[in-house]
Amino acid sequence: VEDVRVILIKLADRLHNMRTLGVMRPDKRRRIARETLDIYTPIANRLGLNAIRHELEDLGFASLHPVRHRVLSEAVRRARGNRKEIVAGIQERFEQRFSHEGLIADSLAREKRPYSIYRKMQSKHLSFKEVFDVFAVRVLVDSVDDCYRALGIVHNLYKPLPGRFKDYIAIPKANGYQSLHTILFGPHGIPLEVQIRTHEMHQFAESGIAAHWLYKAQGDQGSVTQTRAREWLRDLLEIQQKAGNPQEFLESVKVDLFPDEVYVFTPMGEIIELPRRATAVDFAYAIHTDVGNTCVACKIDRRFAPLSTPLESGQTVEVITAPGAVPNPSWLSFVVTARARANIRAYLKHLQDAEAIRLGYRLLSKAMTAEGCDIDQLDEGRVDTLLSEYHQESFNDLLREIGLGNRMAPLVVRLLKAEAGMADSEQGAGRAAPEQAPVIISGTEGLVVTFAGCCHPVPGDSVVGFLSTGRGIVVHRQGCSNAADAGEHPERWLAVDWEKPPSGEYQSQMSIQANNVRGGLARIAAAVSDAGSDIDDVRFDDRDVNLTIIDITVRVTDRIHLARVMRSIKQLRDVVRVSRH
Repeated sequence: VEDVRVILIKLADRLHNMRTLGVMRPDKRRRIARETLDIYTPIANRLGLNAIRHELEDLGFASLHPVRHRVLSEAVRRARGNRKEIVAGIQERFEQRFSHEGLIADSLAREKRPYSIYRKMQSKHLSFKEVFDVFAVRVLVDSVDDCYRALGIVHNLYKPLPGRFKDYIAIPKANGYQSLHTILFGPHGIPLEVQIRTHEMHQFAESGIAAHWLYKAQGDQGSVTQTRAREWLRDLLEIQQKAGNPQEFLESVKVDLFPDEVYVFTPMGEIIELPRRATAVDFAYAIHTDVGNTCVACKIDRRFAPLSTPLESGQTVEVITAPGAVPNPSWLSFVVTARARANIRAYLKHLQDAEAIRLGYRLLSKAMTAEGCDIDQLDEGRVDTLLSEYHQESFNDLLREIGLGNRMAPLVVRLLKAEAGMADSEQGAGRAAPEQAPVIISGTEGLVVTFAGCCHPVPGDSVVGFLSTGRGIVVHRQGCSNAADAGEHPERWLAVDWEKPPSGEYQSQMSIQANNVRGGLARIAAAVSDAGSDIDDVRFDDRDVNLTIIDITVRVTDRIHLARVMRSIKQLRDVVRVSRH
């Protein structure tokens, strides 16, 4: 991470491999080409190594889609004559006007590469004839001031296309790229792209972070591009450390490798660069991890807005935090930056571990009490033996495994008794187990106690718990068809009961048969609201023109509250029948 040259060597090695790819089997060529286009070329782009990126793209495209590469290359060759003549005429006009204005500038013709044309045709559903920027003009000048002078000159020669000017000099890209981009109405109404930059910017555009060492030899002590590259690599290291598995890390990196930037401002005027569709939560984590973890609201251009609102360039964003606030699991459904996603997942993993340890303690304590033991009287020797048997480093690790359902508490207790010489020969030979007290469910246990989506239990229902591997306890109603299969894994089913009085709100589903009349759903929603409940989800199934089936998910506090909601709906004139799922 400290030395970017490691990445340069790896990219150079991959480039050499791609140049010699022709000797391999076709299936292996396609696999390596796909890997190159998916991972290596985006990394080269992220580090500003455009010369390497272009060659990797061309070689990868030729190996992955040889026929498409050949057809596009031939089409570019045929179009080169007509369009190149037009571009040459524009270059001549540019040079004449630059000379007349006393501006020293070089103009170069640029030809779009086959892979870039292919991606544009795919993303915008264009034919080759509809891709007008196959050829473009690049203007190189000596200073930043000359860049803007040249921009004014070319805009006087040809009208610019509104909304297509981009100033990457004032606000560079994530990889440090700087240039002015504009689209002009060229001769015969053909759009023409013009890029204006200094010679130094051009060197960085081609060589990226590698240009750092070229300029360092001339006395340059630092490089913005080099610094940004190191910051990005440090971010990758942080994401890797917080990722749960390699697939999660690769998903995060892929998101971060394809930035289509937006630029927003802090209240102090600092520019924050974010990928397209980034939200206020992404902005908060870009400021600092603690700001992201404790954010509760945001203001966009001085107006309150939802945290999930996509940000647009030029907006000013203010994040409002609160002491004790924590990340919300629902944020994962809309954040786009790898940093935000990794930090939210890391917090939730830590939260799940803490909740699993607490639940594991309750389950083990309950199992030991049923066997006449006390968890608080366990001596260190027996605990060490237990940890060695289950290959765990600490007692908390074992409790977490029990809480997540990976280890069964009764089996752990049986091993404890065997180690202590307390197990008798009759155990397991038909002797009835002592009556066990149920596990009390409060509804606030968090990630390690969930309520089955098949039956949606609520306080007041008779319930049972299933110890699911990796998830903890899943609570079912006793009449649920899934609970009826308890005989398949009897050791994983356990008695549970509700805390009294219950706390929180619970989801419940009901099916409503109603006449298909205008305003029917609005009246049902009003009835639910009058009963003190909210609707989470609605689904329709029109049986015929006169009758419709409406499945709704509501939030209730207990079984009595649910009955009140159903009674409120039944009183509506157009409702035929209401039943609980």
